[in-house]
Amino acid sequence: MTFRYFTRKEFDCQQTGENDMQDEFIHSLDTLRHECGFSFRITSGYRSPSHSIEARKAKPGTHAQGIAADIGTTDGYERYVIVKNAMAMGFSGIGIHKTFVHVDTRTTTPVVWTY
Repeated sequence: MTFRYFTRKEFDCQQTGENDMQDEFIHSLDTLRHECGFSFRITSGYRSPSHSIEARKAKPGTHAQGIAADIGTTDGYERYVIVKNAMAMGFSGIGIHKTFVHVDTRTTTPVVWTY
């Protein structure tokens, strides 16, 4: 599958190089990027279950399931636009940090949090 704004390589695990991202998720990010109207950088995509962050968890999270990404942001306006569009598109996990926005498509109860 090809994507308009992203390459699969952008989602490689930063510690192992593995990549088990779900194509449907990357396609949703492509659509989110289009809706936002500005480019953004993926700061964290797939994380292997052996990645140091995932290994500390009782159960690997959405990054290890290939259904999450962290999007780098530079200001509050970008964070607002990403969150507004992600919610409208049905992303069900949204985490807001000063330098990134986490989005995922978890199947549990939708949740928004801050770091």
